[in-house]
This record gives sequence, C-alpha cells and structure tokens, in this order.
Amino acid sequence: MKLEKKGNLVGQVFNIQRFSTHDGPGIRTTVFLKGCPLTCFWCQNPESQSRQPALMFRKNACVACGRCIPVCPSGANRIVDGVLVLDRDLCGKCGACVSACPKQGRSLEGRDMTVEKVIAEVRKDYLMYSNSGGGMTVSGGDCEMQPEFTVALLETAHDEGIRTAVEITGAFPWETVKRITDHADFILYDIKQMDNEKHKEGTGVPNVLVLENAKKLAGANKKILFRLPLIPGFNDHIENIGATARFVRSLGLSPAKHLELLPYNNLGEEKYARLEFEREHPNYKRQPEDYIKELKALCASI
Repeated sequence: MKLEKKGNLVGQVFNIQRFSTHDGPGIRTTVFLKGCPLTCFWCQNPESQSRQPALMFRKNACVACGRCIPVCPSGANRIVDGVLVLDRDLCGKCGACVSACPKQGRSLEGRDMTVEKVIAEVRKDYLMYSNSGGGMTVSGGDCEMQPEFTVALLETAHDEGIRTAVEITGAFPWETVKRITDHADFILYDIKQMDNEKHKEGTGVPNVLVLENAKKLAGANKKILFRLPLIPGFNDHIENIGATARFVRSLGLSPAKHLELLPYNNLGEEKYARLEFEREHPNYKRQPEDYIKELKALCASI
C-alpha cells in the first residue's frame, strides 16, 4: 500500500485525546474510532458503539428557541408544549442543528477523517513520545471494526518513527486480529468475564473468540496487557477475578504484570441521557479501595 493511498483512507473518528497516560506505555495520543461488536450494558462510551455519527442532545441546555427546526432537512425537530422534541427515527445526523443551537446543547460525535489528518494530530507530540517511550494508541469502540483504516494508521505511524498500541476486544476472526496486531508494538486486550454465558449476557457476544485469540497472541510473544473493567455484581467477584488471573497465568504470563484491574467509574453515565437511550444505565459506585487491593493481591498470588 503506497503512502499516498494510505494517507487518503477515511475512517470514522469520535475523539483524539492527547497527553494520555492510561492507554499504553509513556505519554500517548489515543485515537478513538467508531464501532464496536459488543454492547456492554455498562459502556462508558455509548456514542462509540455504532459506526454512524451519534447526536448528543443536552436537554437541560435547550431553551426551545426553535432555531434547529428550519435547518433540519428531515424535519426531526419540533416543539411540543414548549419543549423541544427530537425524533431520532427521522434524524439523519447531518449536524445542521449542532451549528444552529445557540446554547451548544447538541454535538455530533463521529466524523470522517483521513489517515493523514489523524497522523497530523498525532505528529504534534512527537518529541513527547520520544522522551517518555509513548506513542499513538488506536482504541474505540473497537478499532477492529475498521481494520483497513486502523492498519493504515499503524503503518503510517511506524513510517514516521512513532510507536504504536491498540486496544481491542478480540471478538473477531483471528485473521482480523492478527492483521491489526502485527502492526502494534503493544496490545491492550479487554477481558470482561470468564464465564461464557455471563459474558454473552453482559456484552451481547460469547467470549470464545476472545479467549482463543488471546491464547494465539500470547503464543506469538506479543507485548500484551490484559485489562478487566470491574463492573459491580457482574465480574468483580473473587471467583471471576481468580479465573481471569489463572487464565493469564496459563498463557505463561504473570497476572501481577499482565493483568490490570480497572475500578468502576461513572464518567459515561450522563451520555446515556444525551443519547436518549431507552434502556436505563446502571448507577453503580466505584469499588472500595480495600476491596480493590484484595483483588490485586489475589492476582499477584496466582
């Protein structure tokens, strides 16, 4: 693939976060791509699940001025009893209402970007990557949903001497997983739940491919960090943590070094209201520090 062609490839990006310190070694720029095969009920970035742009509507900012009504080509906005109502079935996610809103009550999450435009943002912190051992991380959603674009990003970063990392679910055929991870210097690999039925219940997909691909990556001696988001009542109990740590150990890796437990945070809860999701998002609280220490000690002992 020629550099010019790679640079012109277009993907759906919903965020580029600079100075990230939690998405791989050193200081990094994390590129968040749209689309995910999982529908985790606790998802902190629900706007990332669809490949299409997501319209966020902050109702508490809306003053029902009606300026969004005439600019909408599909007639998705109307005022009912003094309240602005958005018909999401009609909404074409064109973004016209975002520009028209005087109170910044709307935003469109997800935009087309070429590889070159993304790399231009990543390139800004090149010296910081060199000094900290950091680089670019491609995340999501799940970047495996956009394999062509992801590979082009990784290849172009390598062409410019920038280290790469990916965060993936592994819930794809091995050919897709291998193709992407072959171009990554570091892999962040999500494991949600060791029990297959519970995994399917909580994420919408079984974990068979997830575990199979994890074994293949570990067998290929990839630099990998497994990450387990601790969801209250779903996977944060001793049995699941122990099973996950034993799985990592079975791959010839130390759970103390290669398994990261991520305490629950509720930073994404407001997003569900802005997306007007029908299903209610659980209002969980972060696990107590003493319990997190107990779980980490368990992992270290296996």
